[in-house]
Amino acid sequence: MTQLVKDVMSDGVVTVLPEASLAEVAQLMRDQDIGDVVVARDDVVVGLITDRDITVRAVADGADPLALSAASVCTPDPVVIGPYQSAGQAVALMRQFAVRRLPVVEDDRAVGVVSLGDLARERDPRSALADIGRADADR
Repeated sequence: MTQLVKDVMSDGVVTVLPEASLAEVAQLMRDQDIGDVVVARDDVVVGLITDRDITVRAVADGADPLALSAASVCTPDPVVIGPYQSAGQAVALMRQFAVRRLPVVEDDRAVGVVSLGDLARERDPRSALADIGRADADR
C-alpha cells in the first residue's frame, strides 16, 4: 500500500506574513520548537523560511533581524506537494530540487510540512536520520 504525504507530514503548520520581521520568525521557531515557517499571504504559500536561512542570509551578514522581513530571506515560491500524493513523490521532489522540506498544500492553503526527517522515520526507522528526528531538541 502506498504511503501518502498526509500520513508522514508534520501538521499544524506555522505561517507568517511576508512582512513579519526575522526576529518574529525566530521567536516563533523557538517557541514552537521548529526549524521552518511557511510564508503566506491570504493563505497562499509564497515562501518557506528556515532557521538556516535566517543565519546564512541575514545574521552572517550582520543584518538587523528587526529590520529585515521574512520575504527578504525566505525561499520564494517553494516546491510544494499535496497531502494525497505519495511519500515516494515527496522523496522524488526533494531529490530533484535538492530541498529538505516541502510545504504540504491543499486547496492553495498550507496544511503541513513534510521533511526529510519525517520521511526517514517512516521509510527507514532504524536510520541515523530517523534517530535524530525522534530526539528531543537541544535547548
